Amino acid sequence: MKRIYFNEVVTRDGFQMEPEFVATDDKIALIDALSACGYAKIEVTSFTSPKAIPMLRDAEEVMARIKRLPGVDYTVLVPNLRGAERAFEAKADELNLVMSMSETHNRANLRMSMAQSFAAISEIIQRAQGLAAVNVSLSTAFGCPMEGDVPQAVVLGYAQRFVDAGVRGLTICDTTGMAHPAQVSRMADAVQTLAGQLQLTMHFHNTRGMGLANVLAAVQSGITRFDGSMGGLGGCPYAPGASGNVCSEDAIHMLDAMGYETGIDLDKLLAVARQMPDIVGHTVPGQVAKAGRISQLHPTPVAQA
Repeated sequence: MKRIYFNEVVTRDGFQMEPEFVATDDKIALIDALSACGYAKIEVTSFTSPKAIPMLRDAEEVMARIKRLPGVDYTVLVPNLRGAERAFEAKADELNLVMSMSETHNRANLRMSMAQSFAAISEIIQRAQGLAAVNVSLSTAFGCPMEGDVPQAVVLGYAQRFVDAGVRGLTICDTTGMAHPAQVSRMADAVQTLAGQLQLTMHFHNTRGMGLANVLAAVQSGITRFDGSMGGLGGCPYAPGASGNVCSEDAIHMLDAMGYETGIDLDKLLAVARQMPDIVGHTVPGQVAKAGRISQLHPTPVAQA
């Protein structure tokens, strides 16, 4: 079986949606703990305006204080050229740039047309040459809550344009939890034919309970890289009812049970995952951290008279 690589996005995608600020020291401690679990990549933070996302207003301090381990890429979301300059100063390994595959969602999320977003991203790609790797995330690739179906041809068209621009990776995102396994398989086959030479990642949400099914469909179609968010935290502020990302530990546990190699120390990961409710101050959707691994046995119940 092929090796599966996981990217952890909780400290950016997960925390940006939290109602209460997660303390800087807690973010740093969490990232350091996640680094020791065997992740391929950790999306540390976002260099966006503190006014836009106050939960990530400590981006520079977090990047400066984390302990970077060899073999782990520390990536950051960058919304514009100013954010990219901040990321270069913070010595981010990778810039994650985002645009939607739906005109309506792109305008709501980024305040730009798709054409404007492509032009802005292209400028950042050129500026990043020799300074950081670039990944482009194509949001709402499986559907838009305002427009409905997003034609696969639109996604593939932009994917080709970014391949031509020289990016290292593409992430195909089910931003609003609208994907289903058959659709995922079709997309996985098509994007690998187009851009199989790149780092191809899939990013799913569990809004309608199909997150793990979609991960499995993608794996069985040959995709080897996935985003996940510890505890299943996160969501999309411009998609009514969109709940959190696929839970990292649940997805990794599933693939581990099926015999896939993920490079993740699952016991370490679950120990970290069990800290999440205390870090964010509320329960989280993840299930395996609560129930334990399927290999974890329990004593025989005492018979009741």
